[in-house]
Amino acid sequence: MLAGAKQMQAHYKRVVVKLSGEALSGPQGCGVDPHQADFIARKLKAVYDLEVEIAVVIGAGNLWRGNIGVAHGMDNVTADHMGMIATVINGLALQDALQRLGIEARVQTAVQMNQITEPYIRKRALRHLEKGRIVIFAGGTGNPFFTTDSAASLRAREINANVIIKATKVDGVYQEDPKKNPDAKRFDRMTFANAIDYRVKVMDMTALTMCMDNDMPLIVLNFWEEGALTRAVCGEKVGTFIGDE
Repeated sequence: MLAGAKQMQAHYKRVVVKLSGEALSGPQGCGVDPHQADFIARKLKAVYDLEVEIAVVIGAGNLWRGNIGVAHGMDNVTADHMGMIATVINGLALQDALQRLGIEARVQTAVQMNQITEPYIRKRALRHLEKGRIVIFAGGTGNPFFTTDSAASLRAREINANVIIKATKVDGVYQEDPKKNPDAKRFDRMTFANAIDYRVKVMDMTALTMCMDNDMPLIVLNFWEEGALTRAVCGEKVGTFIGDE
């Protein structure tokens, strides 16, 4: 936990953290690294200790990318189904890391795997959150052609979250690629209309539109920056806030 974290007060009661599958990969850039799972779990615990209800939506880019299969002639639906299953593997790894820290966690998946995980049931997910359990949503939306970003937007609305936190490797949304232009302007705030006009790549257009239509604010931040996640949950200006409030 961060020094002084107990004195901090959460601004949001219920959050959805959107993690990429790559967050779980080690130096090799693929697979599941238990050390990374532990690292992520500790960051989530710092927020959990503020009595914030946390749901996580996780991707699968560390294990499988459907577009690669499609490029080699694979059926698109099959490729997407494989990606959904891969998110369950990541969800189980994160669940295990959280439980080893003493935090009760549940993986719920839109693709039924009853011997391994719970099926996604909205009221059950809400009950878990109310009881202080972290819920990990895997399996995307359960449908092909929708990304895990869209799943995050959908689940956030379904569980009445206050905000989605998009955990990335950059500290917000920039007007240009900061790797190509070190002087690129970073936005502290954006409206959804601006984000869609700029076609920001932090989330796909379907996910952004869903957030806009449901007044679901989004914070884009560098998950790896020390204390960034906790400070954002406490209402500090971290990363880029996208919303119309």
